[in-house]
This record gives sequence, C-alpha cells and structure tokens, in this order.
Amino acid sequence: MTQMVLLLDFGAQYGQLIARRVREAGVYCEILPADTPARQVAERRPAGIILSGGPASVYGPEAPTMDRELLSAGVPVLGICYGMQLMAQVLGGRVEPGPGEYGRVELRVVEPDGLLRGVEECTPVWMSHGDRVLEPPPDFRVLAESSACPVAAMAAPERGLYAVQFHPEVAHTARGMEILKNFLFGVCHLAGDWSMEAFIPAAVDQIRRRMGEEGRAICALSGGVDSAVAAALVHRAVGDRLTAVFVDHGLLREGEGEEVVRTFREQLGVPLVHVEARDRFLAKLAGVTDPEAKRRIIGTEFVRVFEEQAARLGRVDFLVQGTLYPDVIESGHGKAALIKTHHNVGGLPEDLALELVEPLRELFKDEVRRLGRELGLPEGIVRRQPFPGPGLAVRILGEVTPERLALLRRADRVVREEIEAAGWAERLWQYFAVLPEGRSVGVMGDGRSYGAAVVLRAVTSEDGMTADWARLPHELLDRIARRVVNEVPGVVRVVYDLTAKPPGTIEWE
Repeated sequence: MTQMVLLLDFGAQYGQLIARRVREAGVYCEILPADTPARQVAERRPAGIILSGGPASVYGPEAPTMDRELLSAGVPVLGICYGMQLMAQVLGGRVEPGPGEYGRVELRVVEPDGLLRGVEECTPVWMSHGDRVLEPPPDFRVLAESSACPVAAMAAPERGLYAVQFHPEVAHTARGMEILKNFLFGVCHLAGDWSMEAFIPAAVDQIRRRMGEEGRAICALSGGVDSAVAAALVHRAVGDRLTAVFVDHGLLREGEGEEVVRTFREQLGVPLVHVEARDRFLAKLAGVTDPEAKRRIIGTEFVRVFEEQAARLGRVDFLVQGTLYPDVIESGHGKAALIKTHHNVGGLPEDLALELVEPLRELFKDEVRRLGRELGLPEGIVRRQPFPGPGLAVRILGEVTPERLALLRRADRVVREEIEAAGWAERLWQYFAVLPEGRSVGVMGDGRSYGAAVVLRAVTSEDGMTADWARLPHELLDRIARRVVNEVPGVVRVVYDLTAKPPGTIEWE
C-alpha cells in the first residue's frame, strides 16, 4: 500500500474536503474517528496525521477528544481549527472562548519557513471558530496571527507538531493547497504518487475480502454515475457474483428508464434485472408531504424491492450501493449535523436483511468520475449530471401525484434540452426544474389563469459540498421560460433560483 495520511475526524462539516485535498496532492488519505486509540493508528503505519476541525468547544460537556499518545508517537501531526485548539489544550497551551472569526480574514505570517513556506506576509484565509489559542504550548513557536487570533498558526518542528486555526482545505484560503503540500512533502516527506488508478486494486482487494470467496451481491442500480461506477468496480472484483437490479420507481425523468436498461445491458455487460415498480412507490407516497418522510419511504421501499429480488435470485448476501461522502455527511455523519436524510444512508430500514457494500463511500463526485474513466465506462455515463436516488419526489414540494410528475417531467425536459443546446451542460454541476406547492396567477388568452409555478435550478460546483448559482445568459433563461409556459399545460410562471450552497442545498428537499 502506498504511504498514507490518516485524518482524525472531530465532526467537521467539511472534514472530508481535507482528505480530498490530500488526495489531489497525490497522497492517499483515510478518515478515522477522532477517538481512535493510538495503538490502532500505529498499526496503519501512517506517514502523517491530520486533526480535523469540528463544531464543538474544547470546554463543551461533550467535546470530542483524542488519544494524547498520538502527539508523542513520532508521526508528524497537523491540527486544523478544533484540531489546533485541542492540541494546544492537551499540551499545556492556553485556549479561551473568544469573539470568534467567521469568513475571510487577513492572516499575518510571522515565520514564513516550514509549514508556511512560500506564503506571503499578508494573505487571505478562511476562519470559522469561536475558541482561540491565546498562548501556544511550551516549545511551540507562533507562525502567524490575525486581528482576533494571536496564535493563528503554531509549530514545534522538533516534535513534528504543526497547527493552523484557519481552514487550508477551502478555496477561500488563497495559499491553502501550498500549506497542505508543505506538510505532506516538506514535513512528512511523502512522494505524492497516489492516483485514482492506484485506488482500483486496493478497492478491489477490499471488496473481495469483504465478500469472501462465495459471497453474492445485488447492486442498487439507478442509472446515475455513482451506482454505475459502484457496479463496475464490484463486478471487476467478484464477476458474475454481482447482479444489478434497476428499480423503476416511476420518479425518473422522461425516457430515463428505457435509457438505463438499454445502456447498461449493451455497454456494461453486468447481469441486469429490471423491476417496474411505479404503482407500488406512488401508492406509498400518496398523501405524504413531509420531505424527510418521503425520503425514508422511498429508501425503505427500495430495500424491500431488493430483498424480494434477492430471494428470487437465490442466495444473496450483500447490497451494493453507490453512496458518496456528500450523502453521508449531509445525513449526519459522526458528530456532524443532519442536513437531510439521503435515501441510501439514513433512509435504510434498521432490519435490513443484506449487508451493505459501499465502495465509493469515501469519494467525492469528481473522484468517482475519474474512477469511472479508469474502469472504462462510457463517457455518457461518466459525465451524467447527479440525479437524486428519490428522483423527482424531492423536486416536487408537497404530495407526489401522477399529474404533478407528468407536469414536472415536461418542464424538466425543456430545461435540459435548452441548456444542452446552448452548450452550457458541460459548465454546470446540475440543472433541473422544481415544482413548488401552491398556484400562481397568470394571464393567458386575454383572461385570468391560475396555475403552477416552476423553479429553474442550475448550479456550478467542484464536488457538491458547496455550490453557486449559475450565471446563465438572459437569452437562455428567456427561451426556457417561454417554452415551459407555452409547452407545459398548467404552468403560468417560471422563476430562477439564485441561492448558493450554503445556505441552501442543491436540491429543494
């Protein structure tokens, strides 16, 4: 195994982004719970350890802690935000609640060597903290400060201990990647030779060990890139011991079910079972308006269908899912806050009869796309925009009915056709239509009309964890609006969503 860095997760909402940045630098990184014993960490033989940020205060009643032996094990350690505060507290520094810093802050570098080598004396960084380090532990040197934080970075190079109060992993920290590389290459002396190509044999080996010599699996195939890559990866590991099950829950976009069956049977070569379950899912959703309830109903029903298919197939031990880390973190991972339950994470029933195999659980969407290319998947699958497992049910606010589904499908088809024709598809992370509750007043044919409003959502993003609304040309927005109103019966108004993530999410529910 290539040398690795281990990230101890203290519940940071964007903790996985640190691991992603480390991987981008060509270093393999895995995430462990913050309270992992030093003995278990040592067994992994990491070349470096990173302590993530987190929402807690070091003085809080449930403040996460760590095995302090990790700080004297001879392995370089980098503390970030909460990780820095905890390091300071454990080693005898002075940490106090402060006025806090949130957002972009000017950092003044006091010592430009080592961790901050190559960073300008004054550089913008991203802060998000309440507690602050007022005095570093003995033997530590102050590397940088800010207006509200006298110790914004510190180090004890002889002990291999480094820490920063700001977040080098986010794009808002101008030299964040350089700082991480200074730790990885200058302190840990790593080679930076890990790649997604190198990930495949390790993942295949892990899948084989998990499933054993005789384990059989079915894959929850949705037609999206996540489940396709998961199926291809597991198929490479265990061959025909995997059967893909595509459940058409009636919540797909127009023509999508037929396209999925055609594409996967003809191009992937994985055994495929097609289950038509539209009526079953719509019956379960009848009268349901709460978004969390909808997600849980769909997640539970998905698993019930898979269990039934597993029984028909004979012996099946595992359920393969294309779960990604954004799904996990938004569903409340570790000490992170719950944002929304994903049907393939928090929506799974407690009495699940199959063991889960989630080979992509620690990857971001862009990493999955690279993995798909390495596995030889068709570009049409690899580049497909993300589509939620619950489908259009989370783009229809309120009750899901056949009539509302038909309306949204037609509107969504117009949105996709126009954006693709304008050459914007490759520049966007996602683009789709949303059907909110209620009706709006319009004027059609010289008379008052009363119909639905449709929301257009288009965002740009690198990994789905953060996103910005797309600055689509006004001419394109005008064409979409006119076509939707003219071609979709019952629609009288089209609006454009200008909300970034955060504070919003990409999907509406």
